[in-house]
Amino acid sequence: MGLLATSLLGTGIFVVPAAAASLAGGASLWAWVLLIVLVLPIAFTFARLGRRYPHAGGAPHLIGKAFGAGAERYSAFLFLAVLPVGLPAALTIAAGFWHALFALGELTLWAIQLLTLLGVLLLGLRGARSSGNLQLLIALAIVGLTLLIALKGEIGWRDAAQPLPDAGEWPAMATALAVMFWCFVGLEAFAHMGEEFKNPERDYPLALLGGVLLAGLIYWIHSLVVLKYCLYGDEAKNATAIPTLLALLFGPTAKWLVAILGYLSCFASINIYLQGFARLIWSMAREGKLPASLATLSTRGTPVRALCLVLGICVASITLILWWRLPLDTLIRYANGNFVLVYLLCMAAGWRLLAGGGKWLAGLSALLCAAVMVALAAEGIYALLLTLGYGLFVWWRRRYRQPQGAVDDGACSVIK
Repeated sequence: MGLLATSLLGTGIFVVPAAAASLAGGASLWAWVLLIVLVLPIAFTFARLGRRYPHAGGAPHLIGKAFGAGAERYSAFLFLAVLPVGLPAALTIAAGFWHALFALGELTLWAIQLLTLLGVLLLGLRGARSSGNLQLLIALAIVGLTLLIALKGEIGWRDAAQPLPDAGEWPAMATALAVMFWCFVGLEAFAHMGEEFKNPERDYPLALLGGVLLAGLIYWIHSLVVLKYCLYGDEAKNATAIPTLLALLFGPTAKWLVAILGYLSCFASINIYLQGFARLIWSMAREGKLPASLATLSTRGTPVRALCLVLGICVASITLILWWRLPLDTLIRYANGNFVLVYLLCMAAGWRLLAGGGKWLAGLSALLCAAVMVALAAEGIYALLLTLGYGLFVWWRRRYRQPQGAVDDGACSVIK
């Protein structure tokens, strides 16, 4: 339960509750309840797939198992395409903690994001890995912080007794849900831990249910306190909501402590994701799916060229985002579009691979993922444009790299 909850908390705990409150107001508390109800069928479908097809390849492997190698490469591409929007969103959240302490301009925040990427590069060059124990301590500190906020903030039943949302609030709740889904990205990673349990049939579903509920409760409490103290509004206020709250409850020193804790938590998550993306690119290059030059390792076992490529994409992305002035919640929705599409494909794979009740659970989950895609509205176009671009690239490659006059015997199987 603790492992899943800590993986779901990540960077979202410090910003998403305030962003959801700014989008849906008091109705965001009901949106959290609705989101947990939506997530549980998806989580249990991942659990069934993970128990039946345990593999380190993750979601792309499951999709490839059901629909072939082409679908596996496409889903891996969708994961990599999160880089231009998802990582800048995490970097914006990390830089926001320093904005809570000092009055910083846009260029200064951009420089902090560059220094964060430089720190990731230095760790990568040394072959260092983020400590799992350190990540667990940070997560435990977040849980303890939540308890202190709930007690010191004098949270009562009257604060939580929000009226049921009326019909006019549903569009705002749908918009908030599209942002809040960011908090539950990572369920697919837990799907492959079924083999680690001594009694997976009994304990694995309990751990999954308990982890999702624990993470959801922590997010809900943070949202409740943010609403009570009106610590939401524009992007700057949302990014500094928790440090400002701690300063109100415990004094100025607590603001520094939570800012440092929040930045370290974000840095650890960013480092894990960037190093993981670099490893994915290195692995694909080693298998001949990307240029062979990206498959080289340093003497310390680090895929340096792949890591530099990933960091270069991030530098270009944060620079363009600063130029275009894209807001944080928009970036999160763009990234969520990719993840939801991958989840939708995984649920479709579950419908094809599972039997009995698992098949119907996967079908329900696929419908729920489709509903979230609809809630993303225009931001879901990012994932659809990527899909179109990827399809055109594959078509061009097959057409112009195939010898003239040759018959593609595998065409029917690819379409199938």
